[in-house]
Amino acid sequence: MSRSRQPPLVTGISPNEGISWTKVTIRGENLGTGPTDLIGLTICGHNCLLTAEWMSASKIVCRVGQAKNDKGDIIVTTKSGGKGTSTVSFKLLKPEKIGILDQSAVWVDEMNYYDMRTDRNKGIPPLSLRPANPLGIEIEKGKFPPKDLETLFHGMSADFTSENFSAAWYLIENHSSTSFEQLKMAVSNLKKQANKKNEGSLAYVKGGLSTFFEAQDALSGASNTADTLFQEVLGRKDKADSTRNALNVLQRFKFLFNLPLNIERNIQKGDYDVVINDYEKAKSLFGKTEVQVFKKYYAEVETRIEDLRELLLDKLLETPSTLHDQKRYIRYLSDLHADGDPSWQCIGAQHKWILQLMHSCKESYVKDLKSNTVLHSPMLELDNDMRPSAMIHLSQTASLKRASSFQSGRDDTWRYKAPHRVAFVEKLTKLVLSQLPNFWKLWISYVNGSLFSETAEKSGQMERSKNARQRQHDFKKMIQEVMYSLVKLIRGALLPFSLKEGELRQYGGWEMKSELSGQWLTHVIQTVRLTYESLTALEIPNDLLQNIQDLILDLRVRCIMITLQHSAEDIKRLAEKEDWIVDNEGLTSLPSQFEQCIVHSLQSLRGVLECKPGETSVFQQPKTQEEVCQLSINIMQVFIYCLEQLSTKPDGDIDTTHLSVDVSSPDLFGSIHEDFSLSSEQRLLIVLSNCCYLERHTFLNIAEHFEKHNFQGIEKITQVSMASLKELDQRLFENYIELKADPIVGSLEPGIYAGYFDWKDCLTPTGVRNYLKEALVNIIAVHAEVFTISKELVPRVLSKIVEAVSEELSRLMQCVSSFSKNGALQARLEICALRDTVAVYLTPESKSSFKQALEALPQLSSGADKKLLEELLNKFKSRMHLQLTCFQSSPSPMLKT
Repeated sequence: MSRSRQPPLVTGISPNEGISWTKVTIRGENLGTGPTDLIGLTICGHNCLLTAEWMSASKIVCRVGQAKNDKGDIIVTTKSGGKGTSTVSFKLLKPEKIGILDQSAVWVDEMNYYDMRTDRNKGIPPLSLRPANPLGIEIEKGKFPPKDLETLFHGMSADFTSENFSAAWYLIENHSSTSFEQLKMAVSNLKKQANKKNEGSLAYVKGGLSTFFEAQDALSGASNTADTLFQEVLGRKDKADSTRNALNVLQRFKFLFNLPLNIERNIQKGDYDVVINDYEKAKSLFGKTEVQVFKKYYAEVETRIEDLRELLLDKLLETPSTLHDQKRYIRYLSDLHADGDPSWQCIGAQHKWILQLMHSCKESYVKDLKSNTVLHSPMLELDNDMRPSAMIHLSQTASLKRASSFQSGRDDTWRYKAPHRVAFVEKLTKLVLSQLPNFWKLWISYVNGSLFSETAEKSGQMERSKNARQRQHDFKKMIQEVMYSLVKLIRGALLPFSLKEGELRQYGGWEMKSELSGQWLTHVIQTVRLTYESLTALEIPNDLLQNIQDLILDLRVRCIMITLQHSAEDIKRLAEKEDWIVDNEGLTSLPSQFEQCIVHSLQSLRGVLECKPGETSVFQQPKTQEEVCQLSINIMQVFIYCLEQLSTKPDGDIDTTHLSVDVSSPDLFGSIHEDFSLSSEQRLLIVLSNCCYLERHTFLNIAEHFEKHNFQGIEKITQVSMASLKELDQRLFENYIELKADPIVGSLEPGIYAGYFDWKDCLTPTGVRNYLKEALVNIIAVHAEVFTISKELVPRVLSKIVEAVSEELSRLMQCVSSFSKNGALQARLEICALRDTVAVYLTPESKSSFKQALEALPQLSSGADKKLLEELLNKFKSRMHLQLTCFQSSPSPMLKT
């Protein structure tokens, strides 16, 4: 059998759970075309068709019956669609049993109970509110198909209880064949029913007055009988009700009665959040109560809360304390509505604590220094290339958590402990960096109101934020005081001369037995710079950090001064390290050591001279420029003084057992014995050679290094240094020439007149006499001595000696009153022999002297004399060819005198 409609589908039920006889509303699709089309309805397996009321094709109302299953589907069955399905389910609850004296919250559903005995029509729901036949005439069912009626009256219903009731549909369906007279009778019946309702209850009472009296008497008798029966029970019930009410009050308000004890317990456990929540709840419930019992207990709660406020304030002001704890206690006090401004009190306490820590740190280090107790300070190691007299390098780090020691693989003998003042600065800056960030963050939280709550939306908290903005000036003074103390404490330890007498008593107190080295000051500068960078990262205004910038500038200037002073002291000790070992160029290691010492000092100052962000040049002040320039000149002059000391040092103070010369240089003395010692003339030559190298190379290189490191007044440094060096060079050169030329010049006159020689009466010349040969040998010895030390000094020295010899020879010739023919020839022979031999070292002065000596002699008149002179000259040169070989090399084109 085919169906014209789809099967019913239940998509909703309200309510979806309840006890038996609960009235429910079923909604869905295709739930039937009318009451007669509904032939089945089960909920949780129980048939509910008897109480079902079809409302429309999408709605059915019924009551749930006694079902066996606790939960089940809602199945609707219709003639047109058959057995349907359900997408929802209903849960059947078990009803609670209620005794005779128990209170019940169940509302009895008021409805017209239908007596099944008066109407046997099973098609009409027995619990319906409608009458069986509202028109009061016989119902004659028509033969019109329900489907046609539904199409004709679309969206309407023949059920007169429905919202969409259609009278025409009802008449066609139930009275299509009824006569007109019967319909008139039906109208009359409807009017009578309406008139009965209008007459009201009064007419109904009048009609049954006797019945009412009888009912009243019966109820009165029943009431008396019930009072007699239940008097004892009702008495016990009243007493139980009173007890129950008292227990209910205790149970209902046990939160307030137990709150004082709970507050004490939670405070002991540290559960302040729980205490605050309970207090807020009690305040909102009983803060304005008029009940005396409640007032008494609430007053006890207020006493406990006041004790808690005092406890939290003590914990807040306790130091040391973390930022997290401080914020927590401030919020607790804010929620408890504490008097005053606890957050500002915390900021003030933290400020005093930081200052106390800083001064305590200074006092502990000063006391420890006086008691000579060794501090656990950073261990620093010596650099490989540094002299034992030099201080060690410090490794740099940009981390705020600077390590307490530097890694080293050397023995402990290469380690030095940091001075107390350096360790103090390390500890002081570390202390400030550990405390000040939290102090600053506490202030920021105070300003933006996040101390009081995460959103700062409460009016009281916003008022505190306004107060915070008014305290900005006071907080700025606090930061300035911390920065001021930090700078003054460091100045008291490192720059006491920059403090006034009163400040020195408060921030000083250090026993400064010795000045810190430049390397330690460099380390301190790096430490203070890192501190400044860390404070800048906190977004602290630059005007509050200006004192630190001024301190860094003063430390940089002081570091430069100390480094240059120590460099001068190190250079002064270079004379002790002179090993007199001469290289190919006639130099010892002294110029190189001097330059290395300067370069090392400048390299150690590289980080100090470099300007970090926000810093200014150390040379911006003219006074600083002048002092640095003077110290630089002093360094150069100290080294020049060392050279002078070395040149004049007694022979007994010079250790030359290790003396060595260039193997490529001629060995004038045949061999160098182990017991060979330097003479004063040799030391003069070595120092002269070093002076020449300094003038041409070293001083110029040092000037370039000064310029590379942005030193000021380099031209002045170079000029003054060069002038001092040239003065020393000239003085030493004259001393050497005096030592070497005087013996040679002094031997000329005795040699000329040896054996009672007379220029007026002498034999024919046979060659150059021995005095001249002896003078040449002495000059050759000077040449060998100079050549052994420095080839470049040979022309300069020999030229000066030749000048002295030629000048003396000219004087002697001019002192002779007259010459014989042979005497003039002899004199001309010796003068020419000497002139030709040293021709390569002649200067304008020596040439003039030789010319004057020859002019003092009579001219050769005959060719035979000239021939004899030439033969004797050639003979002299031939015989002394080996000795005169040293005079054949070309001299330097630049002869410095």
